Amino acid sequence: MRIEPLKLLPVNTDNKVDVKENTNLENNNFSQFLSEAIGSVNNLQLQAEKASLDLAAGKVEDVSQVIVATEKASVALQLTMQVRNKVVEAYQEIMRMQV
Repeated sequence: MRIEPLKLLPVNTDNKVDVKENTNLENNNFSQFLSEAIGSVNNLQLQAEKASLDLAAGKVEDVSQVIVATEKASVALQLTMQVRNKVVEAYQEIMRMQV
């Protein structure tokens, strides 16, 4: 019995995304990327605040929309804080290295 070697083939998906179209990492530097990421988290926070104010004013009929907006903002902020913590931890580890 012959054993065939494993072959790594690309996974076919219905939702094909071209990475080069969505991100311009060659053109953007890290500070621009970081600014955009923090800006998107800030926008989510502002949307959640607006949804909460609209709920308090009686402008929103569906409470679930407010909950979803608030949870999106919360998860985005938690992710941002965890990434920040990992970056600080990596920086501290580099500073502890003896050269």
